[in-house]
Amino acid sequence: MGSLVSKKKQTPPTEEAQQPPQETPAAKTQPPASPETQPPEEVEAQPPKAEAEADAEKPKESPPTSPPTAEGKEDSKPASNVSTPVKIPEITVDTSPPVDGSADEEEPPTVTPIAVALKCAVQQYAWGRIGEDSEVATLTQASDPDFQLRADEPYAELWMGTHGKGPSIVVGEDSKPLKDWIQANPDCLGDKVRSKFNAQLPFLFKVLSVNKALSIQAHPHKELAETLRAEHPENYPDDNHKPEMAIALTAFEGLNGFRPLTEIDEFLKTVPEFRAVVGEDNAAKLTAELETGGNDGKSVLKECFTGLMTREAEVIKTQLDLLVKRLEAQESESSHRELLLRLNSQFPGDVGCFCSYFLNHIILQPGEAMFLGPNEPHAYLSGNCMECMACSDNVVRAGLTPKFKDVENLCKMLTYISSPAQDKLFPSVTDPGDSCVTVYDPPVPDFAVARIKVSEGVESYAVTAYDSASILITISGQAEASHPSFGNGKTLTLKKGSVTFLSANHSLPLKLEKSEGFLSFRAYCPLA
Repeated sequence: MGSLVSKKKQTPPTEEAQQPPQETPAAKTQPPASPETQPPEEVEAQPPKAEAEADAEKPKESPPTSPPTAEGKEDSKPASNVSTPVKIPEITVDTSPPVDGSADEEEPPTVTPIAVALKCAVQQYAWGRIGEDSEVATLTQASDPDFQLRADEPYAELWMGTHGKGPSIVVGEDSKPLKDWIQANPDCLGDKVRSKFNAQLPFLFKVLSVNKALSIQAHPHKELAETLRAEHPENYPDDNHKPEMAIALTAFEGLNGFRPLTEIDEFLKTVPEFRAVVGEDNAAKLTAELETGGNDGKSVLKECFTGLMTREAEVIKTQLDLLVKRLEAQESESSHRELLLRLNSQFPGDVGCFCSYFLNHIILQPGEAMFLGPNEPHAYLSGNCMECMACSDNVVRAGLTPKFKDVENLCKMLTYISSPAQDKLFPSVTDPGDSCVTVYDPPVPDFAVARIKVSEGVESYAVTAYDSASILITISGQAEASHPSFGNGKTLTLKKGSVTFLSANHSLPLKLEKSEGFLSFRAYCPLA
């Protein structure tokens, strides 16, 4: 019963220092608390201003052959979780001067570049890490000369994609939002993505830097998202589902899914304040269900959780105050004690503090991941991570937040599936064709993520062509990308914090700074 326990140090190394991707993931450790006075409501950052435009058509090339499909995977995503490398014909551009008497002839069409740099939106939500402690801030500062890092302000999220609340901008002579650039060059998505997702980029890629707990929340499946949007547009901004995946850059802590019923039952027996807010009748039903070996565990768990979440606010506050005083008087340390006290310091008297007894407490080490499926309860607590999701911002909240709480819908929508904490870790695989690539491919058609980690001393590397558009962010190292479509011998610099959009069906040759190594993450959509 409890958190995943690690043998690693309290403050683990950053992603750059982790072992090669094929190594077995490490066990979990508890990162230090980051209590902070609760800030005011979160404020959305304004998207960056436009900088560049590319209007011409991209020459068509034959898309790569899709890899085999995974058994049981929605929309037949690849079994190996890896897109197969393919040999792509290079585009040639005629740069020779016109012959005599040809000055009035038509000029050849401009070639659309296969890759473009992006300027991305920073969200300064109140729960973000402060100043240089934020990976969001340091990555942005390293790549954007216009960004001014302020030491006392929170930097929570970096958004990479086309979502209207934080659209990325294509950098260049005549800038435009990435969404408009894609509309002008729809072949960049790849035929399968273009067809399935109505010529839209299907994912939203992020960096998250978490200083204090995000809300107890869940994301609706597609049908429920459409209903919520239709009935409450003021609270639900779009009608899309929002499955998501987090990959740790540093130690990353969160709550994810319901604990095994035996763990919850033990807390009900040993934490009287928790039993009081769940309700004596509900607690007794759970114990009886376990003792008789019944088949009604989900419905009993739903009654217990709903009993807590709908309990009168005054009862919650009274019992939480009693629990905090009792825990503060204890001399013995435990992860449960530390977590409850930390959550209460961030959100005093909030019902979400008691949710830590219902939900698995998980601490990822750099390179480890967890998948957050539709209708699963979760909350991020602390650390820096990469996050990828379907292109949506739908969140049903019920605790640890000053925002709108939709307790009724949250309690109705949850799956009430219970499982051990270790089962919430999401596996990754090494690309059999490229040992530098580790793939995280969740059971949804909208997205997957590849981690590219090239060792020091390597001079060149080619980013593999996928039959999907992709977005890459460089975490460390530096490289120069070259391609004839850039024109006039131009190159594209990939360095810490730089974000690059790569069109489908194109590889990207890189010349590396061999003294540094190279680490990046790549979001894409691997449809079969």
